[in-house]
Amino acid sequence: MRHRLLAAALSAGLAVAGLAAPAMAHPKLVSAKPAEGAAASNVTQVSVTFSEPLMAAMSGMDLLMTGMPGMDHHQPMKMTGVKTSVAPDGVTLLAKLARPLPAGTYEADWHVVSTDTHRVTGKLTFTVK
Repeated sequence: MRHRLLAAALSAGLAVAGLAAPAMAHPKLVSAKPAEGAAASNVTQVSVTFSEPLMAAMSGMDLLMTGMPGMDHHQPMKMTGVKTSVAPDGVTLLAKLARPLPAGTYEADWHVVSTDTHRVTGKLTFTVK
């Protein structure tokens, strides 16, 4: 209770002083390509776009093959040669591959940190034909 009163008083003080309190929102996933659950072909890049600017040094993505033709449920295999970066728009995390992904099912495990330092993690699953 004491901490809530202190936080309320501090917020009120900032408002009186004309200062805005920092936003306390988490980055929200806006879109992904391939989309969640999609079947795609010729995939050379996976992208996830968020509602807030990202910190490139603290954001990343691992791409795992979770199934292949004839072996639907094998142990996940981490794909190598994946280069992860934040796009020039500042809100899209990209995982680029040197060549198209082979047929199979995939999981993109991503983690992002927005410029207000909130860390969010998630998974994107899709199939390559």
